[in-house]
Amino acid sequence: MTAADPTAKRSSRLRVVSASLVGTTIEWYDFFLYGSAAALVFPTLFFPAADPLVGTMLAFVTYAVGFFARPLGGIVFGHYGDKLGRKKLLVISLVMMGGATFLIGFLPTYSSVGLAAPLILTFLRLVQGFAVGGEWGGAVLIVSEHGSAKNRGFWASWPQAGVPLGNLCGTAVLAVLAAVQSEEAFLAWGWRVAFLLSGVLVLVGLWVRLAVAESPLFLEAQRKIDEQGGRTPPLLEVLKHYRGEVLTAMGARFVENVVYYMVTSFVLTYVATYLEMPRSLALNASLIAAVVHFASIPLWATLSDRVGRRPVYLIGAIGTGLWAFVFFGLLDTESFGLITLATSVGLIFHGAMYGPQAAFFSELFGTRVRYSGASVGYQLASVVAGSVAPLIATALLAAFGSPLPIAIYVALCSVVTIVAVVLAPETRDRDMAAHE
Repeated sequence: MTAADPTAKRSSRLRVVSASLVGTTIEWYDFFLYGSAAALVFPTLFFPAADPLVGTMLAFVTYAVGFFARPLGGIVFGHYGDKLGRKKLLVISLVMMGGATFLIGFLPTYSSVGLAAPLILTFLRLVQGFAVGGEWGGAVLIVSEHGSAKNRGFWASWPQAGVPLGNLCGTAVLAVLAAVQSEEAFLAWGWRVAFLLSGVLVLVGLWVRLAVAESPLFLEAQRKIDEQGGRTPPLLEVLKHYRGEVLTAMGARFVENVVYYMVTSFVLTYVATYLEMPRSLALNASLIAAVVHFASIPLWATLSDRVGRRPVYLIGAIGTGLWAFVFFGLLDTESFGLITLATSVGLIFHGAMYGPQAAFFSELFGTRVRYSGASVGYQLASVVAGSVAPLIATALLAAFGSPLPIAIYVALCSVVTIVAVVLAPETRDRDMAAHE
């Protein structure tokens, strides 16, 4: 090996990480932008005949629809990602997500076309969900499969960091638009600007993503498959040999998924509708918390490279269950500083799970089925966890008039994750090249 080889490998890895981070940020900008709009804009524009809280619940129903499309996206993208490669499917997912978001920016409202407006909105949300269902697996795998076991958690966490960065960008755009416009202008056309920006961002993402090399572990696995003269469809192989690993991923993801959407989406509804405070306050608190979250993810992932995935993950799961009872008390103070503290600490605990998650889930599956296995486990959990979390929280708030049942709901979800992680194997030192 020449002296230049380590430098060349590091440069190649940085390109892959940068491409995954940029592409993931854009895709999650699109996905979370919808969540923020569902809390702040869509109830008025697409469900105007409903009571404000009921309108919010209906908007969150369309929000949840996107999650139900995610497992299908994970299955389809996982199947072809394990057959054709990670890179090709990442490009397709980016184009689908960006196209759907761009079209939402042109969508007529209920006052213009009636029932057709929420129906078209729901269809575009389905496309978003299908695309993001295939995005996560490819983005984290192409990074994980370029790295070594020593620092795999750190490198694989950067596509994860694209999630809060995308949320930060989406929230920032809405916050700026809401700040510089009147309420009437923002509802009339201002919110559309954030969705139309997606068209420009997708072009940037494609330019970056097309420049990366395919995963070397995938190429080697494909070579061996070709020599053997065929293979079982990846999903069938997952269901036959990796059922336990899929259940582990689902359980580990449960409270992580729930608490993220509680802290980033439902909090906007709680502050603006229940506490009747300015929406700009909730948006600004979310902006600060997103920055904290972005910084925490690689730090927790680095710790997982040293002490293991499971101990760090358990810190996040236990901390989340306990913090849920503090979280709403801080929101109820109606203090901007304490609201910011509540969301920031909630996302720090979330980062303890989300940081090591990419490496943890990647290490559970063999190379031949890794895209399918990781995607299915990850996305199935999103259906039963994150998709309904804002809806359940809103319903509990409407039924009891108190946030305590919501805190209990989050704590029970944390128990599911704690059990799954305690029963899971430690994967930190697993050789992914040998784990075919």
